[in-house]
Amino acid sequence: MRIAIDARAAAEVPAGRGRYVRELLRGIARRDEQHEYLLYARTRWEGGGLDDRFRWVTPQAPGLSWPLIAGAAMSRRADVALACTSYAMTLPWRIPGAVMVWDFAPFHRELHPPRGSLLERATLPVAIRRGSSFVAISEATRQELARRYPATAKHTVIAHPAADERFRPGPVDGDAETLARLGVREPYVLVTGTLEPRKNLPRLIEAFAGLDAEQRGGTQLVLAGARGWDTDATLSGVAANARSVTALGFVDDADLPCLYRGARVFAYVSLYEGFGIPVLEAMQSGTAVLTASTSSMPEVGGDAVRYADPRNVGDIRRGLVELLGDPSLRARCAAAGPARAALFDWDRTAASVLHALESLAST
Repeated sequence: MRIAIDARAAAEVPAGRGRYVRELLRGIARRDEQHEYLLYARTRWEGGGLDDRFRWVTPQAPGLSWPLIAGAAMSRRADVALACTSYAMTLPWRIPGAVMVWDFAPFHRELHPPRGSLLERATLPVAIRRGSSFVAISEATRQELARRYPATAKHTVIAHPAADERFRPGPVDGDAETLARLGVREPYVLVTGTLEPRKNLPRLIEAFAGLDAEQRGGTQLVLAGARGWDTDATLSGVAANARSVTALGFVDDADLPCLYRGARVFAYVSLYEGFGIPVLEAMQSGTAVLTASTSSMPEVGGDAVRYADPRNVGDIRRGLVELLGDPSLRARCAAAGPARAALFDWDRTAASVLHALESLAST
């Protein structure tokens, strides 16, 4: 078969969808199927050790016309296609295709999604009509897709993300120097991710700031993530609690494993996630996790983490008190994390996606 894959995010998106696409390509490359893969992107991704079954196709077009031009080229040159980045890519398809569905954050207005999400809301119905099958990154996403578009229920597979093997328990030589360079002192509670409304950082900061000195035990709250949008409440919370809360800004991927394994607790009480890779990365790092009891988080954390109602500051504070104040509970969560994280595997992800694409050849 000749399979066209929308691989644009591999070179353009450092984390999230970009990481998923990169690991998907690596996972497919480790398999033996002798398909030909046409990878559509604006810019080639040079990593990954892809072999001669993979060929980059880089059509040049401005702005929103790119997915339409790339989608039309896929339809002319391939047997089946996979849309990973833009639902609009499906509009010119005349071949069977699968559509990646990450989450429905753009459809939840209370989460204050960015302006770019307007395009996702407008084009998803197109993808529902044009796609032959759908790939959801979690059971939670699959269920929401089926609620909104019941016809997709029988045509959706789940292909979970996984954590990179770089994330592992420590300590590792050089960690102390890395933390010093980043300006982080131990002990600390860590949260990662772009500063944006659905990450729920103002409530987390309020919960942490409300701990008394004994409950806090000398810890600081460390926010690692680039500034996104609607950050006034978050940055105001950081400024008002400057002695105990630190915002690092964007942290290079190479430094993240050190931050995870050095944290006393990883707190990720996001209001909504399609999957929540940071929870998986923290578990695999052997760090105790407090996360939200909503959306996909229980699907990721299972029995290895502690949960809190993300809309209840008091409940978030309770979770922090439990993990910071009970070393034995913290140790149990830390020990359970790697085993739970091992249930998610990029090779299984690649196998699921490839099987979905191969199944389309007969449609």
